[in-house]
Amino acid sequence: MITIKDVEHVALLARLELSEEEKQMYTKQLNAILEYAQMLNELNTDDIPPTAHVLPLKNVWREDEVGEHLPPEEVLANAPEREGQFFKVPRIV
Repeated sequence: MITIKDVEHVALLARLELSEEEKQMYTKQLNAILEYAQMLNELNTDDIPPTAHVLPLKNVWREDEVGEHLPPEEVLANAPEREGQFFKVPRIV
């Protein structure tokens, strides 16, 4: 059960200033949400396997492999600015 003290604590952490009316309202709303969520405990889920995601996703990573690359002169051919064999970019910091 959520109390006004809980709402005040969360408001403090979030740096929110709540009026007494807002504290009452949020306490009532949060308790209503918890009561509704409590209804899930009444369901029989013994034969339901745990689910981490609704879609069957699998990892799409691959091993890094060295492939063919372009020669530096061809890569830098259209560079607006270059310094030796490197792109020259504006200083950020």
